Amino acid sequence: MLRLLEIEYNKLRYSRSARILIITYFILITFIALIASIEFNIGQIQFRVADQGIFNFPYIWHFNSYIAALLKIFLAIVIVSMMSNEYSNRTIKQNLIDGLSKKEFILSKFLTVLVFSGISTIFLFIVTMILGYSFSDFTEFSIVVSDLEYLLAYFVKLTGFFAFCMFLGILIKRSAFALGFLVVWAIFESILYGILNFKVFKGTDTATNIMQFFPLESMSNLVVEPFSRLNAVQAAANQIGGELDKDYGIHWYQLLIVIAWVFIFVYLSLFLLKKRDL
Repeated sequence: MLRLLEIEYNKLRYSRSARILIITYFILITFIALIASIEFNIGQIQFRVADQGIFNFPYIWHFNSYIAALLKIFLAIVIVSMMSNEYSNRTIKQNLIDGLSKKEFILSKFLTVLVFSGISTIFLFIVTMILGYSFSDFTEFSIVVSDLEYLLAYFVKLTGFFAFCMFLGILIKRSAFALGFLVVWAIFESILYGILNFKVFKGTDTATNIMQFFPLESMSNLVVEPFSRLNAVQAAANQIGGELDKDYGIHWYQLLIVIAWVFIFVYLSLFLLKKRDL
């Protein structure tokens, strides 16, 4: 495995665009701290974002996981480009000639996906701990470690998304078209959900139950939006007669669905590679 990772590392090391995108991704995660400095002056009222509890433990695990996951497109571009470059530079054929099996080739790519997801999760953990201990009103150990499951969900979400990108890179071979297909697929899932929810199964949860098995929707379900959890939002909803009863938890079956997609994407990637004449 170390040999396979070393091969991928050497390929990425000499790719200037990959280095820029990776560095940009991690820099943007650290920029979450800038949210704390945002202030609004509404008349005589001074509104500071950090004072709204977004950096309080354990809520910060949910908030940071959601925000960081929005930035995953930067690493997705690296994954897709990494696959398409194998075809355009003919390195995939050279690797196979040099003795690397097709199974090892896919394994090297998937190990890279796991490394990206793992390093991102560790980095997010460090950033969250620093921000939490800097701004949180609650720093008791039992509170700090609660809701840590959001980091697990974040890791699985990234792994699933990157595995999807890896498959698209092999399927389409061209990074621009692969990323375009990713956008089209996201639109397709949104339109399908709208049709099922407002036309076919109107007034029921059937559409949601069906769409949770689709790849992008299943990944999205792992870390749902955290903003409606804020006390200020909950209080505002109660004042206007509304009630927010959204499920923010991390459920085992949601993790299992995404993990199943990871295996499907890896298997399909290997299947395509074996069927193609390189």
